[in-house]
Amino acid sequence: MRIGLIGAGNMARALARGWQQPVLCADPVAERAEELAAETGGQALASNAEVAQQADLVVLAHKPAQLAEVAAQVAPHARAVASILAATPLAALKQAYPDRPVYRFIPSLPVEVRQGAVVAAADDQQDAALDDSVRELFGSLGTLVTLDDALVDAAMCLMSCGPAYVALVAEAQIDAGVRYGIPASAGAPLVVQTLAGTAELLRLRGYDTLAVRREVSSPGGLTIRGLDALERGGVRKAFSDAMDAVMRRAG
Repeated sequence: MRIGLIGAGNMARALARGWQQPVLCADPVAERAEELAAETGGQALASNAEVAQQADLVVLAHKPAQLAEVAAQVAPHARAVASILAATPLAALKQAYPDRPVYRFIPSLPVEVRQGAVVAAADDQQDAALDDSVRELFGSLGTLVTLDDALVDAAMCLMSCGPAYVALVAEAQIDAGVRYGIPASAGAPLVVQTLAGTAELLRLRGYDTLAVRREVSSPGGLTIRGLDALERGGVRKAFSDAMDAVMRRAG
């Protein structure tokens, strides 16, 4: 399947690096498209229409506000379309690309290393073979979860925004260690490996967060003291407030 990217920004680059195959691409900033094409062994094209003419699957990675403008250029030529646009439901995509197979996905940045979370919007069957191929393509980037289209924006708050939140948590832990004399150069690998290892442990425990916390927390022990401090500091409310803030904007 020949992939064409409309847009060559951060998420488009992450997808292309994760797929590890040549891509066609176009971007208003020609240098970005040229750099991505050179990195993947693909081709930067002069227009969105040219990408659509040559690609088997057009991946929309432009700004959501440009939906109608880009569709006017792409829709007459596209064979199939997959969107990663935030706050752009399937109904809007299908209206912009009538009579074409249309898919909606929201990926997270770690798709670059094939460890991403990807949400797929549930839809009726369009073309069985193509449906399977497109899902396999995006599923190869990490963990693929299918949700009703109405829930995709909420899921985006969890996983598309998530890498920034995790990076902030890591930074806060590293800084706390620096206060006690641990150099950031030593604290960073300790914290990051702990995050990575805990993620794998959670998978092995069937995503049972309480079970993992109990394994680490001895009654009256140090971890309990730390957890209590985090709860008093409002860690749960902070994440809930972040969800509300993003959802207000997405809506």
